[in-house]
Amino acid sequence: MKPLSAELALDFTAAAQRWGVVAALLGALAVALGAFGAHLLPNYLAGLGLEPAEQLKRLNNWETAARYQMYHALALLAVAWLVSRPAPSLAATIAGVCFVLGVLIFSGCLYALVLSGVKVLGAIVPIGGLLMIAGWIVLGLAFLLKRTA
Repeated sequence: MKPLSAELALDFTAAAQRWGVVAALLGALAVALGAFGAHLLPNYLAGLGLEPAEQLKRLNNWETAARYQMYHALALLAVAWLVSRPAPSLAATIAGVCFVLGVLIFSGCLYALVLSGVKVLGAIVPIGGLLMIAGWIVLGLAFLLKRTA
């Protein structure tokens, strides 16, 4: 029979792999969406007949969404590293969940707002921002609570 610590190490490794995969997917998607925003989105917005100022605002919102998505994809690599260490705290997992939900709400609503023009989505975006801020705070706690066992 394997010692409990060996079984737990496998679970931590699996968790680290999952966070690493999520980070890679969010990062790849951020690059793809950023490229779309730089190369195809301007023509799409111009085709909608929007005023130049509105087009610029939407392009800036798209860029912000892609940039923040990439920042948080990188933050998830820190989460993956923390959960791969011996005796990780639950705070790292909570930070990861906050980052993912924050990106889905913040960036997702900004992408949808840019494409659709549905203004109510702009009221939802700050919820995602608060989740991302909470993720950073909890990530800091995860490092503070890191045990060396």
